Amino acid sequence: MQLTRFTDLSLRVLMHLAWQPDGITSNIATMAKLYSVPENHLVKVVHHLGKIGLIQTTRGRGGGIRLARPRTEIRIGQVVRLTESTLELVDCDGPQPCPLRGGCGLKGVLDGARDAFLAKLDETSLADVTRGDSAPRVLQSLPVLNPV
Repeated sequence: MQLTRFTDLSLRVLMHLAWQPDGITSNIATMAKLYSVPENHLVKVVHHLGKIGLIQTTRGRGGGIRLARPRTEIRIGQVVRLTESTLELVDCDGPQPCPLRGGCGLKGVLDGARDAFLAKLDETSLADVTRGDSAPRVLQSLPVLNPV
């Protein structure tokens, strides 16, 4: 299974925000430059994360982006479920149904593997993958923006 670029960026944005000191916001321009992604793509990611309640966004001067909940309460499995358009590994009933349908057990095995994958991600919080306050050096060197 490979996660989409949208989910990958969603996880990076959340990790970036998790490493920000309390009361400090970040912005799309900084993250887009740091992660070498187009700003318009990151705008879509940030908008979606705000819509699903994982981040808070404030517009205007002094605005920015921050986590909406403590990083210990954000589960990686939840993020993946809310950002992937589909979690189906195979489509046996697609536009041209597979002729092996009915006698094949592969879909059940793959669905079980996906469920185990998601269960492992459900055990993992954003805090677990950001290891406390040990932000990577590149984030520590960013200027402090918009204290709230």
